[in-house]
Amino acid sequence: MDQQKTDETLTFQAEVSRLLDIVAHSLYSQKEVFLRELISNASDACDRLRYAAITAPELSAGDADYRITLAADPAARTLTIADNGIGMGREELVGNLGTIARSGTRAFVETLSGDAKKDVGLIGQFGVGFYSAFMVSREVEVFSRKAGEAQGWRWVSDGKGAFTIGTADDVARGTRIVMHLSEGEDEFLEPLRLRQIVKTHSDHIAIPIVLAGADGKAETLNRASALWTRPKSEITADEYKEFYHHAAHAFDEPWLTAHWKAEGAIEYSSLLFVPSSPPFDLWEPERKHRVKLYVRRVFVTEAAEGLIPPYLRFLRGVIDSEDLPLNVSRELLQSNPTVAKIRQGVTKKVLAELGRKAKDDAEAYGTFWTSFGAVLKEGIYEDRDQRDALLPLLRFRSTKGEGLVSLEEYVGRMRPGQDEIWYITGDDAAALARSPQLEGFRARDIEVLLLTDPVDEFAVPSLNEFQGKAFKSATRGGADLSKVEASAEAPKPEAGEGMDALVAALKLALADQVKDVRASQRLTDSAVCLVADEGDTDLHLERLLKQHRRVDSSSKRILEVNPGHPLIRRLVARAAAQDPALEDCAFLLLDQARIIEGEPLPDPVAFSRRLAEALVRGLAA
Repeated sequence: MDQQKTDETLTFQAEVSRLLDIVAHSLYSQKEVFLRELISNASDACDRLRYAAITAPELSAGDADYRITLAADPAARTLTIADNGIGMGREELVGNLGTIARSGTRAFVETLSGDAKKDVGLIGQFGVGFYSAFMVSREVEVFSRKAGEAQGWRWVSDGKGAFTIGTADDVARGTRIVMHLSEGEDEFLEPLRLRQIVKTHSDHIAIPIVLAGADGKAETLNRASALWTRPKSEITADEYKEFYHHAAHAFDEPWLTAHWKAEGAIEYSSLLFVPSSPPFDLWEPERKHRVKLYVRRVFVTEAAEGLIPPYLRFLRGVIDSEDLPLNVSRELLQSNPTVAKIRQGVTKKVLAELGRKAKDDAEAYGTFWTSFGAVLKEGIYEDRDQRDALLPLLRFRSTKGEGLVSLEEYVGRMRPGQDEIWYITGDDAAALARSPQLEGFRARDIEVLLLTDPVDEFAVPSLNEFQGKAFKSATRGGADLSKVEASAEAPKPEAGEGMDALVAALKLALADQVKDVRASQRLTDSAVCLVADEGDTDLHLERLLKQHRRVDSSSKRILEVNPGHPLIRRLVARAAAQDPALEDCAFLLLDQARIIEGEPLPDPVAFSRRLAEALVRGLAA
């Protein structure tokens, strides 16, 4: 076959070109990680063929001893990494090496900072570690033949915007990557250096990594045993770290390592990690985890549905079952009772580990919470069985101090007479702390939780109570603060003489705009605020639902007015005099409350006109 006639030059996907540009100009201090990434990919390819060959043994016929081979050629200045795994056909080569066919690609690329050192780490986290080969190569060739197919393929690129693909003869099953090294990268041709890299980064790989010598002899460089099957006492912190890098395709450090073996009714081994930084795909709508499922050391699948609850999807690592059948299909895993029991056991263990960390190192746990707290809170309304374990793990910002507070700490410092756990939801904690709705709470030194994660709107109301204290929104109209004594420095509420007439006038003017008008207990400094009636949708939740087009119309709110505010006292006098301008003042008060709440004004022109007329009257007075 004439290979030249079958070659086709294609351009990289725009996102891939961006990644390659970052890699090519990277000053990353540990270029050696390219070898870790390529060995990791080769290991995955062997794992996938081993699983496929269970039901189709002909796929591995004649070559079932899986291995990864390194070969250096100083004369040609090439380093070759080869595996006899599942291999790739033409479309897979184009799809896997020329595009990034994963959801969240665009969002991922938008997170790239332009700082090469930082962005190279993100590339590994994105699971496209193959491109790290271009850190040390001027050109990369990939020869591959998919298991079960006769035709081999050659992919080649200099990493500068395009690649060429065509047929190739005499290609062994699996994948062979030939790296033509750039000037100054000769260290990766030295056997001693290759041994050191494999020992440091890939000793845990469960498939033999072989260094082919110039004399035809082969040397195995790693232990070639599954790390999770070894006793914890024999595993170093560095070995755990490198296994995390392999399992998660990550460059950061594991924040938490949990390694245990469950024995009894079911048996399984788990080696799980909590990352230091959030994975790029944490907020993808599918909410998939990335924990790999093995059955008796044979890789079955990644992201097995039902194995890990969605609210623990930040976990990385492996679970190896002794009880599942090797030929279980991915479709049947979700309904398999053994998988359900593993999920329950893993969830309990991970939550217990998090609980210990929260008690032992509050500062470190605060870092975890900042990264993953919003995800963990999903479990509050999704997993009632684990609610008692989840509650001690919750942390919140509040109106007391800059740090995080647990529910137990909050209840422990409640004011005498306080029966509720108060909270307010919004987009920004600092803005929430300044909200007029909290003025009465500040006057009585009542702590309020500041909730800024969208999940809070569903999670916190589903709690109902904690230690007998009910959760209650500070933006609802039924906030009764009278049982808690105000501090001596707090402004004293006015008696509010004449308020009945003003409230009646405001109700009449705003009858079509608000649900009710009330004198406020909560306001001490501001003139007005809007609150939701008991049973109505909370203010912030309704905004979120409108943004996502889940509701079309807004609920009518309650307008609360502060009897002690100078503006309201002036309006009391206007109400007593039956001033016809009071109607315009009523709409100005309502629009002021809307602006404070971050709501758009329904009629900005009318607001501007009323404000101008009010200013004219004020200047003329």
